[in-house]
Amino acid sequence: MAGAPGPVERALARDKWIVFGAVTLVVLLAGLYTVAGVGMSMSALDMTRMARPVGEPMAMGEAMEWTLGYALLIFLMWWVMMIAMMTSSAAPVVLLFAALKRQGSQKAKATSLSMVFLAGYLLAWMGFSAVAMLLQWLTESLAITNGPMMTIGSKPVAGVVLLMAGLYQFSNLKVACLRHCRSPAQFLTMYNRKGYSGALMMGLHHGSYCLGCCWALMALLFVGGIMNLYWIVGLAIYVLLEKIVPYPRVFSRVAGGLLIAAGSGVVLSAL
Repeated sequence: MAGAPGPVERALARDKWIVFGAVTLVVLLAGLYTVAGVGMSMSALDMTRMARPVGEPMAMGEAMEWTLGYALLIFLMWWVMMIAMMTSSAAPVVLLFAALKRQGSQKAKATSLSMVFLAGYLLAWMGFSAVAMLLQWLTESLAITNGPMMTIGSKPVAGVVLLMAGLYQFSNLKVACLRHCRSPAQFLTMYNRKGYSGALMMGLHHGSYCLGCCWALMALLFVGGIMNLYWIVGLAIYVLLEKIVPYPRVFSRVAGGLLIAAGSGVVLSAL
């Protein structure tokens, strides 16, 4: 008969449930914020119901004026949406980080350090959200995106974004970042740092790889609608699958080929 679990096993099991609970809570709150469209003129449900084919958004009234407060609101919308989409796929790495800390001199702080590591990971997506907010402001100012519907209003431009996202799936940077995201154990061992500041920097470092892997996919939200729940959920599921399927390179390139075909179709239909 197997013996009773030791103190390390019990601690790891406790860490697992704490991390699982924290990740679930973060995803749930971020998801509710996104669906409700806090501060927006319409909720994500309304945006989804009014979605139209790529590059052909519904004609609406005038867009909101870009004030500092509105820019902050758009930034928060992007960041909370990224948290809702990306946190679940980061859970295995957070658990691995907690297990690593359980084996060292900081085992008493393993759980709190893992939460700081997760915070660092989400900080990387905060940077992406700031860039996305600026792009939304710029494209709206140039009348490339439809302000009220928050989506690209030109079929050729939407097609080009699809093409670029598809081509990125074949790039060496995509391959390298995806390899890291799928097998972070070597990174966690080689770049292990002590203390809360070290955990934060490790989370930020890992998050930068995840950002390098997924930024082009997240840009597709401009194509499908930034608050279109079908695209939000679909992209989140794809990102998770890309990290767990048996043949990730094939999976990624098949997706890239489909995006290139879709983008070419959209561009040709506009011509």
